[in-house]
Parts: sequence; C-alpha cells; structure tokens
Amino acid sequence: MRAARSLGVEPKAVRTARVYLIEAPLDRAAVERVRTRLLADPVLEECAVGAGPSLPGERTIEVHPLPGVMDPAAQTVRDAVRQLTGAHAEVSTGTRYDIEGVSERGAQTLARRLLSNAVIEKVHHEPWAPARFPRATPADQTVRRVPLRDLSDEQLMKLSRDGHLFLSLAEMQTVRAHYQCQGREPTDVELETIAQTWSEHCVHKTLKSTVRYRAQGGSRADDPIRWEGRPGVAVGPDGAVTIRNLLKSTVAAATHELMADGLDWALSVFVDNAGVIAFDERHAVNIKVETHNRPSAIEPYGGAATGIGGCIRDVIGTGLGARPVASTDVFCVASPDSFSVESERGGPGNAKPLPPGVLHPRRVLSRVIDGVRDYGNRMGIPTLNGAVYFDDRYVGNPLVFCGCIGLMDRGKIRGETRAGDRIVALGGRTGKDGIHGATFSSAELTHTHADEFAHAVQIGNAIEEKRLLDAILRARDAGGPGRALFSALTDCGAGGFSSAVGEMARELGAEVHLDRAPLKYGALRYDEIWISESQERMVLSVPPQNMAALRAICEEEGVELADLGEFGTPTREIILRFAGAEVGRLDTKFLHEGIPMPLREAVWSPGPRSAGADTPHAPQVGAAPHSDEKEAVRRTLLGLLANPNIASKRWIVRQYDHEVQGNTVLKPLVGAGGVGPGDASVIQPVAGSRTGLAIACGLATPVGDPALGGDPYLMALAAIDECVRNLVCVGADPARIAILDNFCWPSCDKPANMAALVRAAVGCYDGAKAYRTPFVSGKDSLSNQFRYTDPATGQEVLIEIPPTLLITGIGLVRDVAACVTMDLKPVAGSVLVLVEGGHRRADLGTAVQTAHALHGLISAGKILAAHDSSEGGPLVAMAEMLLAGDQGWGLSVSGPSSGEPAPAHFFRERIACYALQCEQARASEVIAACQAAGAAVHIAATVTRSGLLSIGTAQGSTDVPFADLRRAFLGTLDW
Repeated sequence: MRAARSLGVEPKAVRTARVYLIEAPLDRAAVERVRTRLLADPVLEECAVGAGPSLPGERTIEVHPLPGVMDPAAQTVRDAVRQLTGAHAEVSTGTRYDIEGVSERGAQTLARRLLSNAVIEKVHHEPWAPARFPRATPADQTVRRVPLRDLSDEQLMKLSRDGHLFLSLAEMQTVRAHYQCQGREPTDVELETIAQTWSEHCVHKTLKSTVRYRAQGGSRADDPIRWEGRPGVAVGPDGAVTIRNLLKSTVAAATHELMADGLDWALSVFVDNAGVIAFDERHAVNIKVETHNRPSAIEPYGGAATGIGGCIRDVIGTGLGARPVASTDVFCVASPDSFSVESERGGPGNAKPLPPGVLHPRRVLSRVIDGVRDYGNRMGIPTLNGAVYFDDRYVGNPLVFCGCIGLMDRGKIRGETRAGDRIVALGGRTGKDGIHGATFSSAELTHTHADEFAHAVQIGNAIEEKRLLDAILRARDAGGPGRALFSALTDCGAGGFSSAVGEMARELGAEVHLDRAPLKYGALRYDEIWISESQERMVLSVPPQNMAALRAICEEEGVELADLGEFGTPTREIILRFAGAEVGRLDTKFLHEGIPMPLREAVWSPGPRSAGADTPHAPQVGAAPHSDEKEAVRRTLLGLLANPNIASKRWIVRQYDHEVQGNTVLKPLVGAGGVGPGDASVIQPVAGSRTGLAIACGLATPVGDPALGGDPYLMALAAIDECVRNLVCVGADPARIAILDNFCWPSCDKPANMAALVRAAVGCYDGAKAYRTPFVSGKDSLSNQFRYTDPATGQEVLIEIPPTLLITGIGLVRDVAACVTMDLKPVAGSVLVLVEGGHRRADLGTAVQTAHALHGLISAGKILAAHDSSEGGPLVAMAEMLLAGDQGWGLSVSGPSSGEPAPAHFFRERIACYALQCEQARASEVIAACQAAGAAVHIAATVTRSGLLSIGTAQGSTDVPFADLRRAFLGTLDW
C-alpha cells in the first residue's frame, strides 16, 4: 500500500494469492491430495481449484513468468507432485492481486511500475490467467554457418553489434583471418564461443593491455606517483610512460613481489576461481568478490541473487572444493530522493525526471537487497559485511558487488583436469536465461537494453545450489585423505559450458555432446545450450572409475548429473556435437591465446584538488557562516549523520542472517540496540579454534572522482587504508591481511578514463606494498555508463559512473577473545584518543606503523573501543561511537588548540585516522605507543554521564542531545 501511494495510486485494499498452473494426468482424488497436502498451509491459507471471480469494485492483475524463465517454486512443486502422486507434472507459478478502489489506469501503473518486470514476467488483466500452459516453441537444430571471411571492416562491426558479440574491429579482423586460414566459415556456436572467451568480462583485456600514459597540465613534481623503477614501466625522454600489461605490472606485481620477499601464507593467487590464504596448519580460506551490474540494472532481484549465487559457486569451485562460511555485498546506486517515479515528468521538490529505460533507484536498491538476502539466507550462509554508496550517476548503471569466503583443506587447494576424465555437469538444468551474459556485461547500457537483453538475465535457485554444494563436498571427501572423486572442477559462470569446459580443456581439448545436457525446456538450440549462464551448475573432471560412486552421491542429494563427454582429443581441439552431428570445432590455442591485445591511450589532466593533502569526501551539509562557529559545527554534524552515505544502514543490515552456521563472533551492527556500524565482522570458521577471521571493505570513491578534482591514485591508497583500519579496529593482525580489488569504471576507450584506471592500479600497487597486504584475487567491470535520448530535448545523454574501486579484506584474528567493537563503553572518566597516522599525499610508512601499534594495544587489552575515522571526519566517528553506546552516556569533546577553525578540525578526513577509547590511567601509554609509530595523537574527548555530545569551539561549547544525534543518524534510510 505504501509503495502504491508513492506511485500516486491510492488503493483501498489489496488481496493477494499465489497461483499454480499445473498440467498433469491427475484424477480428482490426486488433485485434492495436491491441493490439501502441498499447496496451502491449512492453518493460515485457503486453496481453491480454478480462478475465482473478482469482487465488485476490484481490478485483478495476475503476474506469471515468461516461458522459459527460471521458476524455482515451480520446480519444487513439480518434484512434490511426483512424490505425492507418481505423475509427471508441468508447473508454472504466478501471483494474483485483487485491488479495490483503483482505476484501470491506476491498475496498469501498479502492474507496470511495481508488481512486475517485463524482462521476465507477463501481466494478465482480462483474462487473468494464460489461456493455455505457457510453453516455448521447439528449437531448430540446423547447423548454421556465419559468412564472415569476405566481410568488410564495416560489415564485421555490424555483425559484432547485431550478433551481441561486442568484439572490437581488431578482434573481428583476427577472427576473420583465422577462418580464412582454415578455409571455412565459422559455425554460430564457434563464433559465440570466441566472443564469450574474448569478452572483457572473461579475459580482462583492458587491464592486461599495454598502456601509453601521459599527463597534461600540472607540474610533475606535484604528482604523488613516481614512475621510474616500477615493474613493467618505461619512461620516455618526453615523460610519456609505457606500461606493459597494466594488471601484471601493478596489482599482480605487488603480490608476487611480496611472496618473493618472504610472505608465505598466500597459497593460491590469480590462478583459480578464488584466492586462497593459509588459516592454520590444516585449513585455508578462500575469497572472491564479483560484480553483477548489468543484469541488476535490468532485473535487480534476479541480477543480485545470481550475483551472490555465482560468487558462492566460485568459492565452492576453488581447488577441489570449499565450504562457504560468509558472504558480503556492496551496492552503489542513485539516491532514491533525487528522481521522480516516472520518466516523463519531474517530482516534488528537487526530484528530477527518471531517464527512460531505467528502474527507479528505490526499487533497484530494495530489490538487490532482497536478491542477496534471499539467496544467502536460503543457502544458510551469513552475510556479514557490506556498504552502500549513493551517487546519482549510478542511476542507469547501478553497481552490485557480491563476495563469499570459504573454508577448505590445505591439501586440496589445487585440481588438475586429466585426459580421459569424463566431463560431468552437476546441478541445475540449462535454460535460456543468461545467454550473452558475458558479452552483455562488457557492453555499455542504453535505454533499450531491458528489451534487447532480457535473455541475459539469470534467475537463481538457492535450494538447488545448496544441494549441489552438499553433493560436491561429499564427493570431495569420499576418496579418502587428500583425494576426491573428481580431478578438478569449476563453475558454469560467464559463458556457461563454453567457459567452464573451455577453461578446463585448455591444454587437452574435449569432445562434448550438447544433447546430453538436461534442459529446463526443449526450446534451446545447441549454441544456446553451450553458452547459457543458467545458474547452480558445476562442471567436474571425473575419472571413469569414480562415476558410479559420484552418481550414487548425487542421487542421495537430489542433484542431477549429466555425462557430457570426455576431456582430451588428439588435436587438443574442443569438438562440439549435437545428436551425433558435429556443430563446432575450436582450436584451444586460438581460443585462449589468439586475442589481439590492445594498445590503450591514457591522458591524465589533474584537477584543482588533486594536489591537495586533505580530501573530504562527505559533503559539508548545512554549514553556517564561520561567525557562528558553534552553530556551524552542530548543523554540519547533524547534516553529515543524516547524509545517506553516512547514515545508519540498519534497515538493510537487519534483513540478513548474520548468525547461521553459529560461528559469528562480531556482527555488522554492534552496541546497545544494534545501532553501531561495526568496522568489520569476525567469524570463527574452525570449531574449537580460538583463531578468527575478520572481514571488511574500503570504498573511497569521492577521493578519486575526476569530476570533483580527485585523484584515483589517492583513492586506491585511501580504500586500502580504510579496509586495513576496519580490520585492525576489531583485532585483526595487520601482518596477516589479504585484499581483493574490484574496479568498476566507465568506458576506457576514453583516454581520460583509461588514465584514471592506470592511476588507481598504481595506487593499488603502492598501497599493497606499503601495508604488505597481497592481492589474492579481483575482478573488473568496465564500460559502466548509460546512454539515452532525452525525451524533452531529443539530445543524446551519456551518464558515466564515477570511477569506483572496492577493496575487500580478510584478516587473521589470533584470539577472538581479544576482539574489540566500536561502541562507547560505559566507563566514566575514560577518554577518547584521536590518532592521525598520515595524510593522503604522504608516504604510508607512518600509517602502517600506526596500524601495527594499535594492534599491539588491542591484543594487550588496553583499548576499550576502536573506530576508524573516515567519512565525515573524527567528530562523526566519535558521534557514531556515542550512538552505539548506552543511552545516558555522553562525550565532552575538546576544541581545536591550534587556532584552526572548528569545522575544519572536526570534519577533516585523512587516512590512518582512528578514535580509541581507553581508561584514563592508560591514556599516556596509548599515546606513547602511537607517537612512537610516528602518528599525531591527542586526547579528543572524555566520557561523561550527561547524555550529551558537548563540543568545544573557540566560541564556547555546543551541546547536541543524544536524541538529536539518533534522529539524524537513523531517520534517513529507516524505510
């Protein structure tokens, strides 16, 4: 009702019902058994056969999945009907809404804007239900060849775009030359496979390119980057910089240099589905963070759900299998209050018209939260860390980051495909959902993509993946110590079977029988079966002698198994067959090594703020003139606490299960009433062990935003530093922290964007080397921008997202009993010590030493509470600590002693800044330890029983009641 009113529709009442369309040979008794024993809870629900009429004054809407769309509930009902009656049933589900007191136009508005998504669902008004059971048309399996050997360059590019290949001209020319040498035209499935394998999403060709970088304007002496002596970098006499393989020379180089320098606990990096580090003598942990941006823009629930589902599969599919123990998520969306509901007109206040072809930011945020929540909760995996960042430039291209952490045996962190092994597919059936997902994820979004790429949206089934997980873990351990029933495994991620089998068969080749793949429905062509990204599927390399044992496990766990063929061919080619006929033959060397790597041009034009040391990235909301300094501080503090990028995210956090599996030590919300935004979460993945694992992230987007004069190099340093601080604040050892990078960028065909990516990657290298935090995995998502035609002016509009770098970290906690939280402890007379360990432009050496000093103090039990100071500066951090504590306690905050204006003093943002609570008697010891590390330290506040935040200024103190702080902090996103 509330959501309907937000659309300008005022229904008097709404009744809902679940609808089940069942086609099966059932007699009346069997129908009654299904109705009473399966479809309804007899205590709470009624169940009727047939569609009942609407009541007077009501309008009825039914929403059903389109044919072929994944319908997990229907699968469950189908299996249950078979168990109850022995009959095979076709099942589709839907939802019926009987709405009283709305016009036909109002009903259509609700159906279009609230109750359905045209990408995956069909709305029925009159008649309400489909006239017949929805089915797709059987597929034509005729082998199709694509004539391209004689195409001009212009025709090649038209084929690339119209065929959703999204390959560059150089890549299409390379494909043309390859088939000219072969003396034949490619089949459709061959061309699709090349496009999937060569997509930006799969091969990361921009980050692996050679880059020619130069700066325009500004003094080289002002640039914090020193280019000479870096790996893979050559500096020309004119100052131009050439970087060979950007990823290898920065992110990967930092890790490999650290490992060569004695870091021995990074066990597997950049070679598997997830990075692996040592946890103890027997166990390892692995971690992966992915993005699912394009699908989430079109269908937020399914996009986010399959995003987390795919990341969980990455963790399961590392080495010989891992058990997922925790998940993370980060969302970057436009502010819900910035845009009106409809694209045709503006809204109240400053709300802007919503661009055509996009979903409203509120719906996007709500549904991506739902997607991650439902999938993780249903699989029994706690979601323990995350963040939300608002910027209106994400309106057409929201970012959805999903991460997962797993526990595995150190003796099973590597697998190897063997010739003669069977190609075995386990899990969900193959469908039409997810086709062209990899190539679509490499393309720029436009206002027509919701229609054009409906097939790229995947629909997940968490219960199917849970069964798949159980079967794989049993098969992993069934062969005895150090042995599994399979030689290797990987998930069917981007590109489906084409990527999974293609990667596993890289050195051996394979013969694949596509007609053996179980299908959701029979309307798939052989090429669609090969490239579909339908969820919950894994591919295993299984020795023939182990097939019977594996099949028995799968039958017991309710997991479907399909033997698709054999690894290893004499020519090391991948040979694809359907119903005995050859439909494709792929040269694995050309497939994996034939892509022409681009030369990228990068031009950096530093903005006016780039050379600055302090870069506040929370807006200074509501600042009063300096002549009224007390009011300026009060208003700015309350404005910052209410700003959506700082305000409490408890409405989101509370939707997730944080304690399933029973190993959570610190949850995301801490303190009295679960209000405090914890810096990091901690789990105890090995039962009986005192060792814990802390999970955190760092996101400093405005620091690197070129539109704000920011520098992506400094953004990378700030994000790494924030991630490390968050981990250290809960008790993690800074000497045992591993990190991951996720770059989400606008198109790097634009030299300025490419230069921003270069600077961020170099910042990752410098930050990782300084903190000795190896990158163990990562992912990039490029071309994140939205193009549309303004209906008012007819002009083309391009909205680029701000360059966004997410750093995710995991850190070892030696003893979980020593963990610290950020909430203010009720110890009268205790003090808050503010520690500033660095500036953004300064060398990170002091920041690193400060982190180690703080870890020593926490491990020794000398710190009562610790909180990192980031968005909004130190006064915001202290206010958050107070809000997380018991009501009735207060803080008396000292004003600046140097003559600095109070607003600048209280809201300055710097790296390596912490607020620490300790007993008065320990203050001198804490200060001395931090000063010895080179940090600037002072007592910033005293804990009182006043119930006030009393803030000192040059004009005297200003008091902010606890209730005012709470109202500002909790009110913004308390949906």
